[in-house]
Amino acid sequence: MDFRIAGKRALVTGSTSGIGAAIADLLAAEGANVIIHGRDRDRAEATAEKIRANGRQVEVEVALGDLSTDSGAASVALAVAAVGDIDILVNNAGSTNLVPWDAASPDLWAKSYEINVISAVRMIREFVPAMRRKGWGRVIQIGGGLSIQPMAMQPQYCAALAARHNLSVSLARDLKGTGVTSNVVSPGAIMVEYMRDWLLEVGPTRGWGDQIREIEANAATEWIPNDIGRYGTPVEVAGAVAYLASPLADYISGTVIRVDGGHVVSV
Repeated sequence: MDFRIAGKRALVTGSTSGIGAAIADLLAAEGANVIIHGRDRDRAEATAEKIRANGRQVEVEVALGDLSTDSGAASVALAVAAVGDIDILVNNAGSTNLVPWDAASPDLWAKSYEINVISAVRMIREFVPAMRRKGWGRVIQIGGGLSIQPMAMQPQYCAALAARHNLSVSLARDLKGTGVTSNVVSPGAIMVEYMRDWLLEVGPTRGWGDQIREIEANAATEWIPNDIGRYGTPVEVAGAVAYLASPLADYISGTVIRVDGGHVVSV
């Protein structure tokens, strides 16, 4: 379908691989000019070149910088300023450490908040003012079901995701009547590269099997159960982002779209 975003410019943070790369690729397929963000130039340029190689008649630029620091965020802002204002901001950049409570030190909590929350705040402060002036824009956080249904592992990340969801709703209230919306896409377990590697490592030790499809099916039953019986794909997350980024979603703000196979139970 036509999401009506041809000619719009989108910045997707953390888009050199996985979910971020899939989002950038789909937005480009819909005619949006995209800015690939990362910390490593070679990876960012490779992702940008892959999108260009698909023959799409869009601009594909690269912005580098560590968003967990003020200087890194400033570098990204300068790179974006060189090509013009953005219409769509997708805050995808983030990371976690799969550690239990006793290994989640206060320093790790602070680092997680800086990487997963303050990084998004920096981008919002840089780019939303121009959206306000134009009277149209989209801010989309990539959150997660762990924000409202946390697990014992990685408590610092679960809490950071909760903050990410919360700030999106607060921003939506602040953007009332401006033509700019703020929403969250909340993935469940998604089969990105690091997840595949982790499943192949732990699957046999947990009796889930030796082949990835068998391991995935068992993990989707025993570890992070859902109603579909498999993990999601980055493209499925990207589809929800593309919809929220489009004028078709003008009436949606301050909400969460879950892409999790039904893992988080609604009541």
